[in-house]
Amino acid sequence: MNKLNIMASRHSAFYSPMICTIAGGFLEKEGLTGEYHVVEPGQSSGGAVAEGRMDVAQAAVSASWGPMDQGKKPPFAHFAQINRYDGFFIAAREPDSSFSWKKLLSGKFLHVHGGQPEAMLRYGAHKEGVNLADVDDIESPGGEKMMAQWREGQGDYFHEQGAFPQQLEYEGRANIVGSVGKAVGPVAFSSLVCRWDWLESDDARRFAAAYKASREWVNTADPSEVAKAEASYFPDMAESAIASAVGSYQELGTWDGGIAVERDLYAAALDVFEHSNMVNSRHSYDEVVVPPPAI
Repeated sequence: MNKLNIMASRHSAFYSPMICTIAGGFLEKEGLTGEYHVVEPGQSSGGAVAEGRMDVAQAAVSASWGPMDQGKKPPFAHFAQINRYDGFFIAAREPDSSFSWKKLLSGKFLHVHGGQPEAMLRYGAHKEGVNLADVDDIESPGGEKMMAQWREGQGDYFHEQGAFPQQLEYEGRANIVGSVGKAVGPVAFSSLVCRWDWLESDDARRFAAAYKASREWVNTADPSEVAKAEASYFPDMAESAIASAVGSYQELGTWDGGIAVERDLYAAALDVFEHSNMVNSRHSYDEVVVPPPAI
């Protein structure tokens, strides 16, 4: 069996369709094996693909706009959609059934800074009538660093992908009160990328078939079954926390539809980045996205 190297730029249950191509046995059904990697700090998953160190990686269509702003062709192609919603949640120290985004103005907000996570958060806040610049924020790179900050008592509100907030709920340390995905609406949040010359390979076609099957299963299976399949990838999290995140993503419609990157969601991502002045022009969908390899 050919082995594919697959890389995440953020390691979370939000990317369960990609993780479960390996964890759920879908690659093996197509005569492939996979090795999962997480990008090192200061590196990029797309860069690892462009350099030939990875075959497939999780990225975002926005990752191609930087080179295009400089007049360069994107070094990798986006061939499949992972998530059609932002996957970040907002958690609070106390339960709050009447939470509104304006309450972020009354406390300290521990949120992921920089790049797409902040751009989406800023846009979601805008749609909810809040200017993120007015929030008393605490900077964090997210992930385990943010978990440690929260456990140390920093912040009144917390912003991360699943299953970090769900794990804090499991520990009795937080309560999920909001969803950035619901505030932003459907958008091309994350996608799978590969080298342009890899698209016509047999491995690409086999991977696309495995990924399509994995995404459909993750979207329709009992969340506890998905959590069980990928639990070894999250050794510091309770299976019930992973299952809770998966269930929330299913309910939101995060993995609905086919695997092609949708044109209207690509346009919505441009809207988000224009709001934060993080893209110079509305780059063409056809210069960034390709159809999934023929299955």
